[in-house]
This record gives sequence, C-alpha cells and structure tokens, in this order.
Amino acid sequence: MPAKPNPSGSPEGGCRQRNNGGRTLREKLGVLRELQDIDREMKQFEEQKRTFEARVAEKKQELARVQEMVDALADEMEGLKSTRRELTTSLEEEQGKVQKSEARLPEIKTQKEYVAVLKEIDTAKARIREIEAQVSEIDGQLEGLSSDREEKEAELQTIAEAVETSQAEVDTELATFSSRVDEISGRRAELLEQLPAGVRKRYQTLISRRAGIAVVEARNGACTGCNMHLPPQLYNDLFKVDRLLDCPHCNRLLYVVEQG
Repeated sequence: MPAKPNPSGSPEGGCRQRNNGGRTLREKLGVLRELQDIDREMKQFEEQKRTFEARVAEKKQELARVQEMVDALADEMEGLKSTRRELTTSLEEEQGKVQKSEARLPEIKTQKEYVAVLKEIDTAKARIREIEAQVSEIDGQLEGLSSDREEKEAELQTIAEAVETSQAEVDTELATFSSRVDEISGRRAELLEQLPAGVRKRYQTLISRRAGIAVVEARNGACTGCNMHLPPQLYNDLFKVDRLLDCPHCNRLLYVVEQG
C-alpha cells in the first residue's frame, strides 16, 4: 500500500527534490558544501589567530623573564650600594678617630695614656683596613653585576624589539583575517537562510559534534568521513538525489559525485 503523503509533500524518511521555494536537493547539497567550506575556513582562521597570539605571548613571557632578571640584578646592586654607603660612613668615622687620637699625642703627659691612645689608633686603623677590604670586595661585586645587568638589558631590548615586530605582524594578519571573516560571515548567513530549519539545525549539530565536518562524499561504496562501508542500497539511493541521506556510522550527511 503506497505511503500517505505528508503535508509538506515529502515522503516519510526524506524530502523530495523540490521544496523550500523550489530549491532542489542537489542545490541544497551544494549550499551545504559551500557552507561547510566557509565554516572550515573560519575555523582555520581561528586556529591561525591562536597560533599567532601564542607566538606573541611566548615572546612576551620571555621578555618578562629577562625583565625579572634585570630587576633582580638591580635590586641586588642597590642592596650592595646601600651596604657600601654604610661602610663608607663607618670608614669616615674610624678615620676621624685616628685623626683625633693622633692630634692628642703631642699633648699627652703620661706613658700610660700615651700607650692607650696608640692602642686606640691601632684598633681604628685595623678597622679601617677591614672596612676598606669589604668596600673593595663590594666594588668587585658591583662591577660584575653591572656587566651582567648591561648584558641582560641588551637582551631585553632585543626581545622587546622582537615582540614589537611580531605584534605588528600579527596585527596585520588579524586585520586581514577580520576583513575576510566579515566577508564570509555575510555569505554564511545567506546560505543558512537558504536551508530549511530542520536541515540547518541538523547541519549545525553535526558541525559541532563531528570535528567541523558535517557533509562528506560517498565514494566507492564507503563514507569518506569515517571510511566505513555503506549498505549497498543506501549507496545506490544516493545517486537518486531525492532525499538527504546520512552515514549510519558517523551520521554525516552524504553526497556522491557522479562521473561524467
């Protein structure tokens, strides 16, 4: 007994060649394929954008790492300079003590006091030698740190220039991408409007669940989306192009390219 026609004029399990304003199924498949090409291109743009941004981010991380090293060297140098200032103050105090003590020597009346002052002078001079050695050691450290800092600052400048160059290149690429995305987004909206709501929803579901591939060619009896063999009758029905058919394995929509 023949199937009772449904209100849309489509047989159960599929749709006839003409509906949605007279658009054939072959034309719908063409729309779906073009739509998929656009979505694939937009996905590639997003991947390239992430790659470009990651490249700049990596350089910025390197910049931050070297900047931290420069800052650490600067902090260490400042700490040594502070210590040096304290030692210099102590050195001046000890030198002042020696001068005062030596100035007292001609005025001393007793041997005992004379010996005591000489001892004060010797102690102060020993302290001066100790402080001078510490200052000399700090000066050597500061010289080494200054050399390291200059080297890192030069490296920092090189990286900063590389970041600036990369950012400019990325900005140029992204501007090109943005222009192209705006262009194909408009076309994408037009294509979606050409599809029945059910087909549109089905396509969008497949795109999100099947790695961005919703429509694939059936070739030599197999689905090229999952490489699984199709039931012979299903494969033969694809050549009739009278209803949308999908792969029973991956659920992607199928089409065939007839050999001329």
